[in-house]
Amino acid sequence: MYVLCVLLCFTLTIKAQAILQETVQKLKSPNGAYEFAFYQKHNNAGEKQMYYTLSFKGKMVVKESELGVLIENQTFESALGIPNDTCKVWGENLNFTGVQRNAVNETWKPVYGENAVIRNNYNEMTVSFRKGELPKEKQGDGYDKNKSYFMNVVVRAYDEGVAVRYHFPEPTNGLFLHIVGEQTQFTMPEGTLAYYEPWAQGPFSLLPLKDWKGQSERPLTMKLANGLTVAIAEAQMTDYARMKFSLNATKPNTLQATIYSSVDVIPAYSTPWRVIMAAEKSTDLVVNKDIILNLNPENQLRDVSWIKPGKVIRVAKMTQADAKKCIDFAAERNLQYVHLDAGWYGPEMKMSSTATTVSETKDLNIPELSAYAATKGIGLWVYVNQRALIQQLDSILPLYKKWGIKGIKFGFVQVGNQRWTTWLHEAVKKCAEYGFMVDIHDEYRPTGFSRTYPNLMTQEGIRGNEEMPDANHNTILPFTRFLAGPADYTICYYRKDIKNTHAHQLALSVVYYSPIQFMYWYDQPSAYQGESEIEFFDKVKTVWDETKVLDGQVGEYITVARKTGSDWFVGAITNNQARKITVPTTFLEKGKKYVVKSFQDDDNIQTRTKVAVKEQFIKGGSELVYELKASGGVALIFSEVKK
Repeated sequence: MYVLCVLLCFTLTIKAQAILQETVQKLKSPNGAYEFAFYQKHNNAGEKQMYYTLSFKGKMVVKESELGVLIENQTFESALGIPNDTCKVWGENLNFTGVQRNAVNETWKPVYGENAVIRNNYNEMTVSFRKGELPKEKQGDGYDKNKSYFMNVVVRAYDEGVAVRYHFPEPTNGLFLHIVGEQTQFTMPEGTLAYYEPWAQGPFSLLPLKDWKGQSERPLTMKLANGLTVAIAEAQMTDYARMKFSLNATKPNTLQATIYSSVDVIPAYSTPWRVIMAAEKSTDLVVNKDIILNLNPENQLRDVSWIKPGKVIRVAKMTQADAKKCIDFAAERNLQYVHLDAGWYGPEMKMSSTATTVSETKDLNIPELSAYAATKGIGLWVYVNQRALIQQLDSILPLYKKWGIKGIKFGFVQVGNQRWTTWLHEAVKKCAEYGFMVDIHDEYRPTGFSRTYPNLMTQEGIRGNEEMPDANHNTILPFTRFLAGPADYTICYYRKDIKNTHAHQLALSVVYYSPIQFMYWYDQPSAYQGESEIEFFDKVKTVWDETKVLDGQVGEYITVARKTGSDWFVGAITNNQARKITVPTTFLEKGKKYVVKSFQDDDNIQTRTKVAVKEQFIKGGSELVYELKASGGVALIFSEVKK
């Protein structure tokens, strides 16, 4: 027994000695809930390697995991005199040079959003390293010990989560870097289950961290055996390659940050943020998602008066008469925009199609439509496929300005590699120069660029009503995809093949945030037959002064309250199971009298949509209880009773 204890103590001592104590650096969030520990130690090959761990309120979130960047660069190797095989793993054998610390506590006002004011409060540490001085036995011919190249690991700890990225300071010799991957890993506790999603418009599966087919999208939300819900996301990805999550081939329960392709950069340069959020209540992830915006630079547009969020109806039949009917409907029903979708200028998938003229097969006069819409206070959006955008962006922007267009929906954008990522964000900047709002469709997912260029209003990157998902899927989305930012779900109402109820669709307009919110996606004005519940779509807004997440569980249900002016709108949805929900009205002024108008599924009502509209009076602070049918929902409007 004594021998066993000695051997155990000796083993633990060796492990402790492996950590280079001078590199140990810890960082806590302002409220102390998160603790990030960084250090170097010798790996199995005897090389110095960077590692980290992360805990939340004393519970393990990420176990010991690697950090680092994979670089292949002959210019670098030659200049430094390092043999070719030593340079690929940048995270190994870096020499620690020091740490700098900083703290920020401020607030800022977005141009629009889910809240009128956002708090930006974090503690930061920048751990600095030098790449250069090798052991003598590894020094090649021409090695100059005075030449050193630097890399920083930057960590920010917010109360909402922790973010990590790599920064390469500006060198003195014009060095460029060819990044082929990252060592960034997330080793999760045993028993972790993840909401695996194979592509941006794909379905979800709750899976253990093993035997995945391919990679999973970000954000990736997980359930931990210790009761925490954790999400890993990406922020400020504008000129890099998209990250997804692979399973590490040799380390159990380990997610590998995998970039789409190699990246070429000229320092000074910072990689995108890798963001980790943890919560005891899964709804806290939804509350805390502004961390993504905070990790992006501030608004770069001086004049934002032309950026106007709003609700949109799509023109399905591409004729002048039908477009005018949509404009009239928008004016009557308090929508702000009408959209001409794919096909108005010709076959969108052909490089030969020009987006400067209306197709000869279409009865459309866009300048005339735009002018007609303007007389009714309605703006016009148009769809343009990326094939046309690539060839014609510089010519269509001044033309569309002349036509009076307000926004452009980018279609079938290429996403993933550095080239198309950079092109896309530069295109959004060009649109801002001409005063155009932008909606990006298909696989693009946001990483917070809307803070920097708020003319990027929304984007798809979601399995929305074009695929007609069920209510189980819809109750997963707020805790996964919507953590990244707004999503153009394309709400439907009258379409017969929706897999959830009409009240569920009404509630989505509150639960799902999108500054440009498409309503009636597959519907036309003729679908409306005087249904009284459409009042909710008439009155609901797309941006808000304040947002409260009242209750919810991933994949089960969610209840969200949002304030505009003095009114509150509430949306609640359930999954494929019927459910009783309680709506606490703690967001109202206690004791004050309010009128509540409810829009709820009711099979007993004699209408084709089966939605009942009712009113009742309550006092602020009281509770409301609703029985939601399977795949159902309820939408509410709270208005103060004036004396």
